[in-house]
Amino acid sequence: MTVTRSDLESHIARVKREVVDPRAGIYGPESFSWRLDKESIVFLGGGKAALLQLAHPFVAHAIDQHSKTRSDPLGRFQRTFENVFAIVFGDWDSAERSARRVHAIHSRIVGEISEDVGAFRKGDRYDANDERALLWVHATLLHSAVEVYELVLGPLSATDKAGYYEESKRFARLFGISDDVLPQSWDAFSDYFSGMLESDEIHVGKPAREIAAFLFAAPRRGLTPLFHWLRSVTSGLMPPRLRQEFGLPWDRSDQHIYRASVTTLRHTYKRLPKRLRYLPAYVRAQRRIRGIDAPDRLGELLERIATSPLRT
Repeated sequence: MTVTRSDLESHIARVKREVVDPRAGIYGPESFSWRLDKESIVFLGGGKAALLQLAHPFVAHAIDQHSKTRSDPLGRFQRTFENVFAIVFGDWDSAERSARRVHAIHSRIVGEISEDVGAFRKGDRYDANDERALLWVHATLLHSAVEVYELVLGPLSATDKAGYYEESKRFARLFGISDDVLPQSWDAFSDYFSGMLESDEIHVGKPAREIAAFLFAAPRRGLTPLFHWLRSVTSGLMPPRLRQEFGLPWDRSDQHIYRASVTTLRHTYKRLPKRLRYLPAYVRAQRRIRGIDAPDRLGELLERIATSPLRT
């Protein structure tokens, strides 16, 4: 099913009725979502989430045919997370605007799959507002965040996972995803995610492999070790079948890099100052709720440093 503007407006109205404090947005300081998503370490799973999304042919072909990812990786990264952070950490007005903006952009992204891949045949039509494809993108972000959080910071309780997932439904609805396709609990979501990984819907085609190779190619020679490290860590997080389909290396060196990185992060990340651990978007949200209007200069600096490897 394709999410129409009418569908989206119905979901927006529903989420708006659930918002307690418009300044805090769809979640707020006491939410499971802010507790988990504020941690910068969740970005360690960003490569895995991106590849899992590309493993859905709808997503891979849409990006290949409509996105500037290859010519403007920093721009696409910034635009994507501006919308994500506006919904997760923004006030209600920001979340509402971003939901409509993303839907409007997606409404222009339609086309045809250019190959036979998995359950799809050459010539099949894709639509960026396809509800099931949107659910898969949502699922990759959610699952990767929980996986990396637990990998580095330790296990979440069943109550934490259930609460985090229940809250995530608000985020999903602002992308037009309905209860008809949303798994109703964390356990149901886990079953859905595992089932998708084993299904014919998730297979890596030529555009997905080409985009993945580009994503792990250092834009400058001096950044080659960093991107090599990112590729090794991502390889370690990937399901074996998809790691193989993407052609990601996984030799002894990669395995050593992955294990050593996880061990080091487990021992060091918790000891970092909170200002370095917590995302600038989260810090800005806390400042907004406390009525602090002054710019967050340190957060702006940290964001520039974090995105500098993407600059060509």
